[in-house]
Amino acid sequence: MKFLTRRTVLACGASLALSPLAFAQGEYPNKPITFVVPFAAGSATDQLARAIGQAVSEQTKQPVVVENKGGASGMIAAQAVAKAVPDGYTVLITTNTTHAANEHLYKKLSYDPVKDFTPITGLGKGGQVLVVPATSPYQSVGELLSYAKANPGKLSFGSGSSSSRVAGEMLKQLAGVDILHVPYKSNPLALTDLLGGQINLMITDVSTGVPQIKAGKLRPLGYSTQKRSAQLPEVPTISEAGVKGYDMGYWFAAYTPANTPAPVAGRLNQLLAKAVNSAAAKSFFNMSGSEAWTTSASELAKFQAAETTKWGQVIKAAGITPE
Repeated sequence: MKFLTRRTVLACGASLALSPLAFAQGEYPNKPITFVVPFAAGSATDQLARAIGQAVSEQTKQPVVVENKGGASGMIAAQAVAKAVPDGYTVLITTNTTHAANEHLYKKLSYDPVKDFTPITGLGKGGQVLVVPATSPYQSVGELLSYAKANPGKLSFGSGSSSSRVAGEMLKQLAGVDILHVPYKSNPLALTDLLGGQINLMITDVSTGVPQIKAGKLRPLGYSTQKRSAQLPEVPTISEAGVKGYDMGYWFAAYTPANTPAPVAGRLNQLLAKAVNSAAAKSFFNMSGSEAWTTSASELAKFQAAETTKWGQVIKAAGITPE
């Protein structure tokens, strides 16, 4: 009887040692973690990944490797993470592009943005700024839209990202105006043509637009979210400027492959929530005009679902044909 009792105790101990809870609390992480970024080195997502990676490494004493897998609108990276071992050591640091917009912009995805991932936490949110050249006659959103309504199709806006494109389409829809869209491979390329007078306006990320605004080359007319930008406090939101209900920002979030053990996902959530408040992360948020934003796994899943619906509605109403 004593032998059986002892064996039972040993078996229970072994079971506990191998359980996900023990793994997460006692052993995770015990080797390098890889942050997979869907965009090129130097992109905003890459900069954030490196900032929080540094903070996670400091917390855990384990290296964090940032791996850039750019291309195909983030699909290459998303697919790679979806197929990775769900052990918490491969983390997708991504944006609304892969997890809200792509399913409406492409006929077939190489991954399922919901079924293939375990949501970990939101990381940050940011807005965009509606800009025109400093030489433009438009001094406000109201003046710009008044001209657009009186002259359908004569104004043009450029975009070099899904966030910029959809922000422009939402402006057209809510304001009831016809503005020609001109696509670019990146926002900086669109900005070059804006400064050169080839297009009339664009809605761009703050990190791209603010340097030109401060240099006096661009005039900011409105900010794209419901809250004004800390970097441009004097600029009204587009909603405040008369397009009621306008709200189109971008966001960063972290995901691991589906079926990541809950204790591991929970530990990673804690590490990342602390990391976004690190000095390196704060420096990134200040520079980019964005702000830290953390969530529980369920909150991120709910937010992602709402964003996917919103982006889908704007894309469909704009008549954008999936590629």
